[in-house]
Amino acid sequence: MAENFMLFYFLLFLVAFLYASVGHGGASGYLALMAIFSVTPEVMKPTALMLNLFVSLTSFIQYYRGKHFKWKIFVPLAIASIPMSFIGGLLVLDGTIYKKILGLLLLIPVVRFLIFKNPKIDETKKPDIILSLVIGGSIGLLSGMIGIGGGIILSPIILLLKWTDQKQTAAISAMFIFVNSLAGLTGQLTKGIHFSADMYWYVIIAFAGGLCGAYFGALRFKQTILKNILASVLLLAAYKLLFTHA
Repeated sequence: MAENFMLFYFLLFLVAFLYASVGHGGASGYLALMAIFSVTPEVMKPTALMLNLFVSLTSFIQYYRGKHFKWKIFVPLAIASIPMSFIGGLLVLDGTIYKKILGLLLLIPVVRFLIFKNPKIDETKKPDIILSLVIGGSIGLLSGMIGIGGGIILSPIILLLKWTDQKQTAAISAMFIFVNSLAGLTGQLTKGIHFSADMYWYVIIAFAGGLCGAYFGALRFKQTILKNILASVLLLAAYKLLFTHA
């Protein structure tokens, strides 16, 4: 049992490190770990959102200090996403449906880490306000329902639309994750929240991983190794959620 806890904590630190290095809170990674270790959905959602708050804020501060944050892009996304994330937090999904949706969502970061690698943006385009509202609202609702911050979905979208470069994407995603996680958690509070007895340790370890990831994220060699490890963990979790009854 002790060995399982040590492995979980190590992977938790690893997830927080990698996600923070690219401006994410890491909820999809935390949810993947909890799925592998057979944590119930009632505990998974609020736990992932709580960890998101600490890690995404840490990452945002680093990128904001580097002057990569763009308010004009963030505000329309947030205006739509915050109320929808709150509504999503109010919704309670059947455990089986929840696991299937989560399993599919975990495939998105796998594609991001293994295939969609650091596209070069030569020139950014002006964002469309209506499309921003639609994107923000859709991701916000899904975020609150499942217990993710939405950054892992938002990042490839705004990069493909060429609204932001890599560092701007990381900065916007980090704050997007923070506000969505806070809104989703607030929505869940109205229904009652169940945390793990080890939540304090989760927060400490994830926060430490986030600090290290935000600081050392520019080390390409280490990122490549970590991305391969994390992608394997996400794939294992996705398989368990989609194709087993565990």
